[in-house]
Amino acid sequence: MICKVAAFYQFAALPDYRELREPLRAFCVGLALKGSVLLAQEGINGTVAGPGEAIEALTHELAHGDMFSGRLNNLELKFSTAETMPFGRLKVRLKKEIVTLGDETADPTRQVGTYVNASEWNALIAAPDTLVLDTRNAFEVAMGTFDGALDPGIRSFGQFKDFAAEQLDPAKHRKIAMFCTGGIRCEKASAHLLARGFAEVYHLKGGILKYLEEVPEAESRWRGECFVFDERVALGHGLQQLGLQQLGLQECGLRERDKDAARDE
Repeated sequence: MICKVAAFYQFAALPDYRELREPLRAFCVGLALKGSVLLAQEGINGTVAGPGEAIEALTHELAHGDMFSGRLNNLELKFSTAETMPFGRLKVRLKKEIVTLGDETADPTRQVGTYVNASEWNALIAAPDTLVLDTRNAFEVAMGTFDGALDPGIRSFGQFKDFAAEQLDPAKHRKIAMFCTGGIRCEKASAHLLARGFAEVYHLKGGILKYLEEVPEAESRWRGECFVFDERVALGHGLQQLGLQQLGLQECGLRERDKDAARDE
């Protein structure tokens, strides 16, 4: 059975996030959904899979239902498909952050970089004065990235602030364009850079997944595949699921502990 997959996140004030865990878990169980959802005081981040009607019921509840009372009214949401169920079970976990950076001053609900739609991304990253920055982990970058993008060489997103402090300079890097898988890491990274005095910070709205969904391969500046945090492993243009033999994971240096660590972010 073909599964529908929903990846979603939103930074929003959820002071009652602990109380929301069990109602959300029960709702997903009732729909036979599997996947991973993180709840924190700063918002929600998740990827779940199941029958199409179940995914529709969940996303409607998140955005419009009584559970969150309209607080997820700007949910960043992307859909794709999987040939088989890409998750073994359902996990709804409580976290300090929905994406771990470790900088309390980086608050995307207060300030965030300028969103750039997929259709406008090529022009931005082609400009000679733009520093194109991949905010993902090194093993993700090894599988694919945009032409000319800088790899920060980090093992986890929590190391991004150290990279920025050591390698980025507001006086020198005046125009930065960032990207990540679905957009969430860039939201927090852009808030971090703006707080440190960087003037122009842009990020790809909806992330690589939205770009691969909307931009024709013939016009694409993406090279390789996009790692995803489920058993599909990676997606290509048109969000096409790729087989393990196509990916050559050993050549990319992908290790199980790397993938597990990434899922925990």
